[in-house]
Amino acid sequence: MSTKRKVRVAFFDFACCEGCQVELTNLSDPIFVGLLDHIEFVEFREVMKERTTAPIDIAFVEGSFTRESDRARLEEIRKRASIVIAYGACAATAGINAMKNHTTDYKAFVYGKDAEMSHLDSQKALPVSAAIKVDYALHGCPMDRAEFVRVVSHLLHGKEPVIPNYPVCVECKMRETVCRYDLNDHCLGLVARAGCGAPCPADGIPCEACRGFWDHPNEEALEEVLKSKGGLPPERAKDKSRIFTSALRRDAQ
Repeated sequence: MSTKRKVRVAFFDFACCEGCQVELTNLSDPIFVGLLDHIEFVEFREVMKERTTAPIDIAFVEGSFTRESDRARLEEIRKRASIVIAYGACAATAGINAMKNHTTDYKAFVYGKDAEMSHLDSQKALPVSAAIKVDYALHGCPMDRAEFVRVVSHLLHGKEPVIPNYPVCVECKMRETVCRYDLNDHCLGLVARAGCGAPCPADGIPCEACRGFWDHPNEEALEEVLKSKGGLPPERAKDKSRIFTSALRRDAQ
């Protein structure tokens, strides 16, 4: 995508809190500021009112696919964009939203008497890739700002971005972080996709797999380790990874 003109970048949101867009508004790193010399924001709801119907070089889509009525809008984005990137857990893996896929009474529990409002009608929460072809995915809740800068920089230089596909345990080893299991705690780093730098275990917080699973998670082994070394009761060990990976788990269907 190396070009002399500025690259046209747009941001779109679906079922999400828009926290990943907010995360980008906090970016003041000199490297990110340098990117602004090469990219042009043409649509970004959190920071500008302008909209565009023109072709886009890179479309960043935030939020999960939860309504069939959203398919047409996603297909239009795909048609206009040279590259589509699902960014943040909701878009990349359906994220927290997918927890509703495993229950039928969540609306009444969450919204009470307002549960039947028409705008709350939705289908299963799915990643954006369930509706359109996605070229790359930036994981995390919120997505990692440094990874955003790195991926965009690679695309601007015509390089293929590298999205990590190995467990967080690798990054803990690289940081020489003491394993949470050695401290009689639990952790999902065994199956979680790396790329964040493993800051949570380094700060004494178990990994919750907000970046989803890497491509070859051993869920059965995770469940056994959570019980035998993490000290979790069987039912909690079985469902512990559900918060961010409900659409990825072996029981997702």
